[in-house]
Amino acid sequence: MAVVFDRPHALVDVSMHYCPGCTHGIVHRLVAEVIDELNIEGTTIGVSPVGCAYNNYLYFNCDMQQAAHGRAPAVATGVKRVHPDKVVFTYQGDGDLAAIGTAEIVHAAARGEKITTVFINNAIYGMTSGQMAPTTLVGQVTTTSPYGRKPEIQGYPIRVCEMLSTLTGAAFVERVSVHDIKNIRNAKKAIKKAFQVQQKGYGFSIVEVLSTCPTNWGINPVDAMKWVQDKMIPYYPLGNFKGADLEV
Repeated sequence: MAVVFDRPHALVDVSMHYCPGCTHGIVHRLVAEVIDELNIEGTTIGVSPVGCAYNNYLYFNCDMQQAAHGRAPAVATGVKRVHPDKVVFTYQGDGDLAAIGTAEIVHAAARGEKITTVFINNAIYGMTSGQMAPTTLVGQVTTTSPYGRKPEIQGYPIRVCEMLSTLTGAAFVERVSVHDIKNIRNAKKAIKKAFQVQQKGYGFSIVEVLSTCPTNWGINPVDAMKWVQDKMIPYYPLGNFKGADLEV
């Protein structure tokens, strides 16, 4: 019987630790498929974050490096400058990237570092029990905003793609989602192009992925997918913000 669907070689054949309904696993598979299709497993170095995906070095067959909280872009910068022939990517959540790591991601993009970032935005802190994140929506209830996020107190959610796309060094910036099949396919295309942009040496590339956190949102996985569509996408519109016309 012909095999029509299989685990990517770049994805280790082990059970993942993520909560039921979390879409980290989907994004891991997309990254691994891209690594396989570009035939770069042996020349790829990933940088793991602090957060729910802190141990994703267990899931990818390429070389991986652990970074301190928020410092993945700085670590990736060092790795890429020492090994300019390697494909280097960071995989970060919104707390890691947009809170403690804000300076690192902004300045890596501003410098045009030839690295790729996969940014998971689930609008909340996951691993540390559901606190308000920089991406938490106005009115969203979290453990540290029990009455909902109030702009006059906690400010407004940060739109990372819109911010980074203003920087000259950022070559490719796109926001995608993985809440249904169509968008999963679009997400893979964006991730693949982000890696190819790095290979071409254009500059910094980032793909923001709207993701779910049923556990800390307090809803079931099916409703979580709908919440992404109904609540997150209106504030975080999907699409390419920079570099759509780059030839790869």
